[in-house]
Amino acid sequence: MLSNITRATLNSNRLASRAFISTWNTVPQGPPDAILGVTEAYKRDTSPDKMNLGVGAYRDDGGKPFVLSSVKKAEKVMMDNNLDKEYAGISGSPSFIKAAGALAYGDSSSVITENRLAIAQSISGTGALRIGGEFLNAWYPHAKNIIVPNPTWGNHIPIMKNSGLNLEKYTYFDKNTNGLNIDGMLEDLHKAPKNTVVLLHACAHNPTGVDPTVEQWDQISKVIKERGHFPFFDMAYQGFASGDCTRDAYALRKFVDEGHQVILAQSFAKNMGLYGERVGSFSVVCTDTEEKARVESQLKIIIRPMYSNPPIHGAHIVSTVLNTPELKEEWLSEVKLMADRIITMRHKLREHLENGFGSKKNWSHITNQIGMFCYSGMTPEQVNKIKSDWHVYLTQDGRISMAGISSANVKYLAQAIHNVTKD
Repeated sequence: MLSNITRATLNSNRLASRAFISTWNTVPQGPPDAILGVTEAYKRDTSPDKMNLGVGAYRDDGGKPFVLSSVKKAEKVMMDNNLDKEYAGISGSPSFIKAAGALAYGDSSSVITENRLAIAQSISGTGALRIGGEFLNAWYPHAKNIIVPNPTWGNHIPIMKNSGLNLEKYTYFDKNTNGLNIDGMLEDLHKAPKNTVVLLHACAHNPTGVDPTVEQWDQISKVIKERGHFPFFDMAYQGFASGDCTRDAYALRKFVDEGHQVILAQSFAKNMGLYGERVGSFSVVCTDTEEKARVESQLKIIIRPMYSNPPIHGAHIVSTVLNTPELKEEWLSEVKLMADRIITMRHKLREHLENGFGSKKNWSHITNQIGMFCYSGMTPEQVNKIKSDWHVYLTQDGRISMAGISSANVKYLAQAIHNVTKD
């Protein structure tokens, strides 16, 4: 029998050598990443005036990547302490997750003081969202339905779908005002089946930059509670939005104070400039310490086969900054510095459009929106024109990364926007 198998294998090999067909012959070409495509087009452009407003990473006023002084000092402390490179536990660095939880929920939150926050370190916000999706799919006791704002960060959709959740969208952005459609949002929350998971951007909504007001958050919280929905917060910009970590955590903390049993995806990519370190956390508000222990045990079961345990360098940086009073104070001032620069660019862009170039359009949304991104209101046709005529690169939905604007190019950008939108 073995000889028959051998002969069959030899014959198969001879045929294969005559007409080799790859195992992956039927794999189709995937669609290009929208933001990566913007960057590649920008790199090919030889114009000295070109601008890349697609990538969501902070730049200083000279257009350069910004490594925070508090981060550099934390790394020096780490070097001086001769830290080892041993594995972290499945849940990550204990000092990191403790500090991260306190930053998000507040030191005096009952969730923290009563030790009922189940939390695990994650591979930045993306990893936190995936852990959350998997946890909901495994243990959420109701239908596995999640609704996300329209529009939302593009990665939310595949993360939740790949976690096995049924995804729909709720009304969020109003194209007529370039602001929040609060009536449409509340209506959709009312209409959603009871016990639906609702994904909420805690602050600095990506991609629109449109956040609910304090009063609107009150309305949202009320409807979610009435319908028995479950809030899933994504907080990627705490401190980076307004410059105030407490203010940016308002919605999350309000929901907790009002008795919502929230879950949270948290990232330190933007507010500490730790983009490549991939450091974040996923947390679950529990009713008591016993429930916390059970939830944490299941989080470990999800994480272990996914990536075993998280990287330690970024977590040590965050832990060192947040647990060293003078470094934390410096970091808070640097977060405000970054936020204030972006806010300043918003005001300058609007001022140039309205006063410098005399645009008759309403540009109030530029300063009303907040955070890294601005939904400009430009159409896809106008986006194509600003690329071809003015060498300004952004995504087709008209989203501008405010971090790509500087004192040196803000007037040029205003001129470009005015010229493609004035007709």
